Amino acid sequence: MEFRSRLDAVLHAHAGVVANPDRRDLIRHALDNREALASACGALATWTRPESTGRSPKDTYIVRRPESEGSIDWDSPNCVPLAPDTFELLWADALEVLAAKDRVYVTDRAIGADPAYALPVRTVTPRALMALFADNMFPPPPEGIEASCFADRPFLLLTLPDDKVDRSRYEGRLRTLPDGRTSDMAIAVDFDRRLGLVYGSAYCGTNKKLMFTVMNYLLPGAGVLPLHCSANEGPDGHSALLLGLSGTGKTTLSADPRRALLGDDEHGWGDRGIANFEHGCYAKLINLREDKEPEIFHATFHRADPLDHGAIIENCMMYPDGTFDVDDERLTPNSRSSYPLSFLSNIKTPPVSGHPTTILFLTADANGVLPPVARLDRHRAMLWFLMGYTSKLAGTETGIVDPVSTFSRFFGEPFMPRNPDVYARMLGEKLERHGTRVFLVNTGWSGGPYGAGQRMDIALTRAIVEAALSGALDDVPCHEDDLFHLAIPTECPGVQPDLLVPRNTWPDPAAYDARARKLAADFATHFQKAYGNKNIDPAVASQCPGR
Repeated sequence: MEFRSRLDAVLHAHAGVVANPDRRDLIRHALDNREALASACGALATWTRPESTGRSPKDTYIVRRPESEGSIDWDSPNCVPLAPDTFELLWADALEVLAAKDRVYVTDRAIGADPAYALPVRTVTPRALMALFADNMFPPPPEGIEASCFADRPFLLLTLPDDKVDRSRYEGRLRTLPDGRTSDMAIAVDFDRRLGLVYGSAYCGTNKKLMFTVMNYLLPGAGVLPLHCSANEGPDGHSALLLGLSGTGKTTLSADPRRALLGDDEHGWGDRGIANFEHGCYAKLINLREDKEPEIFHATFHRADPLDHGAIIENCMMYPDGTFDVDDERLTPNSRSSYPLSFLSNIKTPPVSGHPTTILFLTADANGVLPPVARLDRHRAMLWFLMGYTSKLAGTETGIVDPVSTFSRFFGEPFMPRNPDVYARMLGEKLERHGTRVFLVNTGWSGGPYGAGQRMDIALTRAIVEAALSGALDDVPCHEDDLFHLAIPTECPGVQPDLLVPRNTWPDPAAYDARARKLAADFATHFQKAYGNKNIDPAVASQCPGR
């Protein structure tokens, strides 16, 4: 029997199916089932097993079928193939587990605010809290979804967060753990059958990122570029996109009280402009401060009756009085809050906008060699999009650190399964068609590397962002950096000219040159390893630092 028909049969025979419940009912069920506790502010607090405090990339699979295998980059460490017969066995076992549950929650939602390509998604789970997460994060079907290019082929997500895969049935089929046992967790997506299975992961973000991966695979085939970015819109109706890895300031800089937020994480760029995929936010809580992130703080910790709240606080330390310690990372540094966009004060409804006027690539360069801002032409933008560079800090016992170059293609490599030239080419085509300006903004260090230089002041970065969004940098003369192939503006409102050229800020120019050459070599090495056998436009490849 076909996958969907088998699930339909289970649901038809099940006496405890709760279909598309009211939000308050979902909250009530989550509390009654002891899946969560009501905190002092009214938000729902929940905790997962240690292995479910974050995504498990090594247990995340793509079903390898002839229909789609040629369009997927199997060289990527994030595209782990799964045999179709193994997926069928997992699906059958999951249905057997589902049939034995007392209740099953079914929610019918959609991914995407643009009805031209919104993807209908049905979530099936025995856990009320997971259904509430879907209610927070996945939008109701937008008006006109019947005209969507995906209307006739909806997606089905089956999630079993509290159950483990039977190891004995999957030896040699699933990942082998360091201790020699077979993993008891499997997160699998079948693009061709439009099916997703989360089996054994209680981390809410697993479901969100699975659906993001699905959109990132499907949308290019419909002419839509998926982007891992935040987006906002100014009073003039002009939209901007901010792309950056964790720690680069994407959330902070996109939360501008003068600009309406479309969303903070996942968007599509189609024929009509930008549209948010999501209905909510899934924000990190570690070290959250009300004065620095007031929107996230209020959305999570505002006081309300639990049945009227519905924010889900995941894996954050809570005291017996129901209050939280967001600085305590003994459970995990990846504590999270899920809440609807409607909890924020300045949002765009619906979360759609025209073609972006400006795109900002954010990097936190701890080497201190990249400029605070640089203008990127089309080929350079495609290159930096491919590289997705930032740097992480590797700590030592003595406190001395050496920045580690980190590259994540398209600023979201684990979730971009297609061959990389597809996404890069689409970006270049859209930039050319719509005249979108692109800037690289370094939110990292100046005057030296981490430990010697200083972190870019947030006020300086905000001045740069404002200048980029307003068009004040469009006609400014630029200094050409031949090593990194960057056009550095010679002036920027609110920024001292000496700060714009990083070599000028170092006390030892020779030390700057050595550090810059080392970073450029990191770029060249990574490019050759990741894209040496890929179909990358030579004009784009020529813009790689160190080449």
